[in-house]
Amino acid sequence: MSIYQHFRPEEKEFIDQAMNWIDQVKDSYAPKLSDFLDPRQQEILTSLLGNDPDAKLQFNGGSEFVERKRVLIYPDYYSPEPSDFNISLYDISYPKKFVTLEHRQILGTLMSLGVKREKFGDIIVTEEHIQFIAAEEMDAYLTGNLEKIGKASVAIKRLPIGNIIQVQDKWEEQVTTVSSLRLDSVLSAVLNISRQKTQALVTSGKVKVNFKQTENVSEECREGDTLSIRGFGRCKILSIDGKTKKDKWRISLGRQK
Repeated sequence: MSIYQHFRPEEKEFIDQAMNWIDQVKDSYAPKLSDFLDPRQQEILTSLLGNDPDAKLQFNGGSEFVERKRVLIYPDYYSPEPSDFNISLYDISYPKKFVTLEHRQILGTLMSLGVKREKFGDIIVTEEHIQFIAAEEMDAYLTGNLEKIGKASVAIKRLPIGNIIQVQDKWEEQVTTVSSLRLDSVLSAVLNISRQKTQALVTSGKVKVNFKQTENVSEECREGDTLSIRGFGRCKILSIDGKTKKDKWRISLGRQK
């Protein structure tokens, strides 16, 4: 039985990488630190490691409430410390009275600097503050190059990780029925709009499945999938509870409020 059959075909590359990390730790008997992983990648890695007695893992992204985290895979003799994760917290100063900055602008600016997405974690935006997490090895580059976001001049200041803003997402559970588990069908039920409109959202690149953009309207949704729809928020398929008497699928969802 192939391990890949439990996952989506597009996840094969990450599975191979994760298995290589685990083997590396077991062969060298030394810890291995990853870049920042999204929640789906964290889930895959945890599943692959299972109850392996020769290797353990620990995640850290600066707070229990963040999504993106670095993972330390380590042999059984090792005791991880917070400093092992090489995580830095930055606060962004900007003219709040005259400018409003959004998550997508900050993300776009960081990417435009040539920083790989894997090198930084969550971006936390509140009415009063903007913070982001990055790999410690990026410190000199970020402080020397991040001077503008959009047209606004900004300055970043590194803070102790304990100063991170604690923002907890709120999820609302709901149960619905769908005619099929196709992505367009599930989105239609979740968003209460026509399948034609959900198909347009998908084909225009506004939908992500497990944090990866897809334009495949017929992609089959699975239990545990996270669906992100630009302009509509995010939901997670908590469980697929079988079929009704009318041959529809009953699914339980978590909608981000």
